[in-house]
Amino acid sequence: MASSLRLSVLDLVPVRSGQPSSGAVAASVRLAQLADRLGYTRYWFAEHHNMPAVASTTPPVLIAATVSRTERIRVGSGGVMLPNHAPLVVAEQFAALEAIAPGRIDLGIGRAPGSDPVITQLLRVSGPTADVDRFPDHVGDILSLLSPDGATLRLTSGREYPITATPAATDVPALWLLGSSDYSAKLAAELGLPYVFANHFSGEGLERALELYRTGFRPSERHPSPETFLTVNASVAPTVEEARARALPQLRSMARLRTNRPMRPLETVEEAEAAPADAMADELIAGMERRWIIADAAGAARELRTLAERHGIDEVMVSPIAGSFETEPTDATPGREQTLALLAGGLLAAG
Repeated sequence: MASSLRLSVLDLVPVRSGQPSSGAVAASVRLAQLADRLGYTRYWFAEHHNMPAVASTTPPVLIAATVSRTERIRVGSGGVMLPNHAPLVVAEQFAALEAIAPGRIDLGIGRAPGSDPVITQLLRVSGPTADVDRFPDHVGDILSLLSPDGATLRLTSGREYPITATPAATDVPALWLLGSSDYSAKLAAELGLPYVFANHFSGEGLERALELYRTGFRPSERHPSPETFLTVNASVAPTVEEARARALPQLRSMARLRTNRPMRPLETVEEAEAAPADAMADELIAGMERRWIIADAAGAARELRTLAERHGIDEVMVSPIAGSFETEPTDATPGREQTLALLAGGLLAAG
């Protein structure tokens, strides 16, 4: 297990104070290029809306920009939040991406809206969306629409009407189901699809979800056996002290989110360290620190190997959450780059 551990990346395209979104996107493309050179397996973009600290709102656009600037790494969504989109549109977008970069596209699909209730309602009244209660049907629709044979719609007249996501497809993106509860684990098992538990977000229920997925898995044509990996937040630096300092802005941002406080761009390390004491936030931060990887290179490698062995996986998707110091450029993220480089040196080089 240890010698074959693969690493991947989950990117929310973080936006720090004083940084324009153009700088955040440029920094993430640069990070993806580094991951490509270092030997990471895949690079996924999340979907979140109306969050000052997150510029990853449209995974297909970011995937197109990134896949054209990388050579080998798989690029995908982690994930497309299906209730926000019409299934046909999702299928067409990812069929086009597969045509742009054959064999390098992943379509990760989630059931959550990835936004607050106001934005969710705005999406539903202002454009085509999918009924969340029909999520299993829509996943099946996307699978059919993406296949080279396409799908068939039966009209009220009785005539069959063929539909394909793109003409003359020779291959399809790899489709993954994402989730942080039993629901997606059971559905992925039933459909014979790969599954990813969103361990970076909470971690609660991980063991049960993996057990449900593995024991209930029904082999499919493309996936004869269960396929899964985990996500984890990580800040890695030459010293544990630097890793902790760089993790603090993201830790404080997550504490604000979980206490329903106003969101803002990520603080710099200096801003986070100068913030006044907050007992409620400090308690939440202490809990998150125990679940996140915040370590030097050797410590991080040990923790990731232990995590992989404990849960029987051979791939870990890292969300690099290391923040920036005020003097660092706004079109790059040296802390996140350092995290990926140190992890690769301790794990991928050995593999």
